[in-house]
Amino acid sequence: MRSDHVFAYGAAAGLAADLLLADPRHGHPVAAFGRAAAGVEGVLWRDHRAWGALHAVVCAGGAAGAAALAARAVRDRRALPVALTAASVWAVVGGTTLGREARAIGGALAAGDLEVARERLPHLCGRDPQALDGPGIARAVVESVAENTSDAVVGALVWGAIGGVPGLVAFRAVNTLDAMVGHKSPKYRRFGWASARLDDVAGWPGARLTAALAAVAGGDPRGAVRAWRADAAKHPSPNAGPVEASFAGALGVRLGGTLSYGGRVEHRPVLNGEGRAVEVADIERAVRLSRRVSALTLAVCVGGRLAYGAIKRRRT
Repeated sequence: MRSDHVFAYGAAAGLAADLLLADPRHGHPVAAFGRAAAGVEGVLWRDHRAWGALHAVVCAGGAAGAAALAARAVRDRRALPVALTAASVWAVVGGTTLGREARAIGGALAAGDLEVARERLPHLCGRDPQALDGPGIARAVVESVAENTSDAVVGALVWGAIGGVPGLVAFRAVNTLDAMVGHKSPKYRRFGWASARLDDVAGWPGARLTAALAAVAGGDPRGAVRAWRADAAKHPSPNAGPVEASFAGALGVRLGGTLSYGGRVEHRPVLNGEGRAVEVADIERAVRLSRRVSALTLAVCVGGRLAYGAIKRRRT
């Protein structure tokens, strides 16, 4: 079977599995990778960028290499390449779990149970929940849905279309390393620098595609594009900026502002200042927009991969 057809069938089956099954509660491959990466960190950690770069190469390179060997082993085995692609997509994407966690927090806020909402927020993002009131939690959830749509779905599919199973696995490995060591705490400011920069590079195409598709699929395309162009560069993250700004414009809400991570307060610029404050009902709207973006991403990536295959065959 041609590689473009393998990706098309495998990606569609993998997203369907995520929709039906969500993430596995036990034995998740990403969690296993995280434990392995933590073990490597225990051996390699030094307060130096070079050691952090070595950690990123060993972990992400090792995961991608293992995926490449697996793909090579099943290359001539009829349906097995499709099955491996589907399993890999299911393992690395997390759109359904993202939506479930966001809706659970939204349900707690709608019921007036702020403590439950605070307890569940760390499942979705790294904000300090005790520093947030109801509107602050709702805003944090919408921002996390936007950013994780790019990280947990779109970016993975983009790299799957480019590099097959190794691309899928490498992207998720890089993204996981950034979450583990890429933040600017005293311990990881230098050691996590390489992982953070690598994640910026890997996430660049997926973030722009997410922002573009949010404009297409949202309720206010012009507002999404306007917010993206005006405010994305103000965000400290080169990839979260376009995504959150486009979602803000598409939903007609304001994102950004003051937030707290690990006891550290940050004052971020407001995204889409013309919008209104986030309400609890906007969580459901953000989840629905995320699902539409995910579906459009599958169509774009499969279409692009098939078109590339057709052009390549014509040239040969």
